[in-house]
Amino acid sequence: MAHTPPLPRERRRTTRGLRPLPELTKDLVAQLRRLVASEIALFKAEMAAKAKAAGIGAGLLVGALLFLFFAFAVLVTTAVLGFALILPAWLAALIVAAILLLIGVVLGLIGWRSLKKGVPPVPDDLGSELSADAKALKGEQP
Repeated sequence: MAHTPPLPRERRRTTRGLRPLPELTKDLVAQLRRLVASEIALFKAEMAAKAKAAGIGAGLLVGALLFLFFAFAVLVTTAVLGFALILPAWLAALIVAAILLLIGVVLGLIGWRSLKKGVPPVPDDLGSELSADAKALKGEQP
């Protein structure tokens, strides 16, 4: 009878004390669930904090814009009163109103042109890109 050589030391270890594979897999899945849940909770907490800061910032900006609006109104009134020193008050108010209307119309036209350039917000060559992608998916040369 042939004598078999002894197993190497690392192969002689027994599996006593080690947990079975199904139990390890179950624990791995549970730990992954906890990890994903905690990451989602952290993400929600960070987003809530950022949303709160953004909300406060937006509120402060609205308040600042309100005060700037009233400051502008006071400057317009000052312009009317300044013109009223050399012209009748009704004519001074009419001149200031005409200047403001002219500025508003010019800004509106510039804004309208700029808006028309950006609408619709779709790339100009989107159709050609999509057809090239479709051909590539079919295995054809573009």
